Amino acid sequence: MKTLQTTFFLFVFVPLVNPAPPIQQESLQFYEYDTDVTMESLMHQDYEMQSKDIRKDGTNVSLDTSLRLQGDDSELDVPPTKDTNLPTCLLCVCLSGSVYCEEIDIEAVPPLPKETAYLYARFNKIKRIAVSDFADITTLRRIDFSGNRIEEIEDGAFSKLLLLEELSLAENRLLKLPVLPPKLTTFNANQNRIKSRGIKANAFKKLTNLAYLYLGHNALESVPLNLPESLRILHLQYNNITTITDDTFCKSNNTRYIRTSMDEIRMEGNPVVLAKHVNAFSCLRTLPVGTYY
Repeated sequence: MKTLQTTFFLFVFVPLVNPAPPIQQESLQFYEYDTDVTMESLMHQDYEMQSKDIRKDGTNVSLDTSLRLQGDDSELDVPPTKDTNLPTCLLCVCLSGSVYCEEIDIEAVPPLPKETAYLYARFNKIKRIAVSDFADITTLRRIDFSGNRIEEIEDGAFSKLLLLEELSLAENRLLKLPVLPPKLTTFNANQNRIKSRGIKANAFKKLTNLAYLYLGHNALESVPLNLPESLRILHLQYNNITTITDDTFCKSNNTRYIRTSMDEIRMEGNPVVLAKHVNAFSCLRTLPVGTYY
């Protein structure tokens, strides 16, 4: 007698669940001078995908001059590609013509985007500035190299920067000044090792827009010659200046000459006794700050 075998199939019905939509990342916002800008509008198209990695949460980042990308180790592992001209922007912060490379221990000027107008590279280990560093960057208006180890600047390193208005080389190791671009309004070389022989006689003569000149805490033996009429603030404190002449600030052959723009001259901390050179200040509206007895 044949045994009837019955096979049972168990069907389990599992309700379908719609997959969760992918998380949408918002544009990372930076703030500069009270202006909101998105990363996508500032970075090259080749970096749009990479820029999204910078954002890890929904927190806005406030920008100041010491801002660096921190807390994101994945960014440091992304090598620059051959398809982009912005490799520096993976290490520094690039925002609307400004490049911030502060306190990242770089030893040379990094390659810059061609549209760079403002470069902040303070507190690094840069030792030398070459002509090639700015050969193709003609849009620069401000450069700040304060707090580096710069000992040498090649002749002509700033010669093509015809729009440069502000240059700071403060707190470095310079023995002499480079040739300066013609439209400078502010030049800061405080706290270097500059001696008078390191400044050419006509270094400032053609800088007809120069208003602020800072050369304090150096090793100058005399006041620089041929200071421009546009100068408003002159800092020479804590040098080795021992004497000044009637032509240092004024014109000995013109007793009616007045320096109308000069508002402040600081000479304290120098061995010169200013009271011995009264005629040297006859054209000034205010007396220099310093020792008079």
